Amino acid sequence: MLVDKPEGPTSHDVVARARRLFGTAAVGHTGTLDPFATGLLVLVFGGATRLARWAERHRKTYRADIRLGSVTDTDDRTGAVLEEKHPAIWPSPELINEAVAGFVGAQSQRPPAYSAKRVGGERSHRLARRGANPEPSPAQVTVFSLELLEYRPPLISLRAEVSAGTYIRALARDLGERLGTGAHLAELRRESIGPWQVEHATPLGELTGAEPLLPARALVGDLQPVALAPEELAAVGHGRDVPREGPTQGEAALLDGERLVAVARAVPMGWHPMVVLT
Repeated sequence: MLVDKPEGPTSHDVVARARRLFGTAAVGHTGTLDPFATGLLVLVFGGATRLARWAERHRKTYRADIRLGSVTDTDDRTGAVLEEKHPAIWPSPELINEAVAGFVGAQSQRPPAYSAKRVGGERSHRLARRGANPEPSPAQVTVFSLELLEYRPPLISLRAEVSAGTYIRALARDLGERLGTGAHLAELRRESIGPWQVEHATPLGELTGAEPLLPARALVGDLQPVALAPEELAAVGHGRDVPREGPTQGEAALLDGERLVAVARAVPMGWHPMVVLT
């Protein structure tokens, strides 16, 4: 199910509301949104919660407003201000465009101190709240596109298409460092996750618990489909390999008609079920 999260509630709050409305504890989500952020959140129900990691691999698109001249400890507007700069002249539009273009591509990104990354076995944000100075290990991410939408100093509005695991807060911080002004993320809205668009999502406040759910197959729509014969269904249900002639590679969605039965990985001369849906 696609939900449009407003500012304020956490992603867990959205899941908790869905659990109450739909009368089931088996609800999860893909791709956490910070409380101040808005936009698309994909909820998964029942056995489909085990497919969340496939949905999380998708590219994500965000609209972000970045404020120059102010650095915070969380890299966004919810944090304590660490430094403020008020230059007599803000960077020119040409310099902004050049700096923005420099972030497109594969890169090593340092996650924010206030993040869920683990440092020494503990969440970085917990260490930061205790006054420690955690330094999460850099991660490899990709910025597929970064479009400058508007520049009204000290605000920059961008649209970013990024790989899973990319922190837009860190992107704002790094842009400020590159420009020499410092910066933090002021506003964030997630517009899409892979094939899903926020325009097709239900606003959280309008959820009733009667909304139809998308089929589990939609979560792995990018995987190659493999049709199962009736006699193969029981074998898959018991986790046994599905033989196929010729080489197989990657992952596949095992189907009974249009219904997703399992997600499988390639093995010599067939497919091995990794996640089986009842």
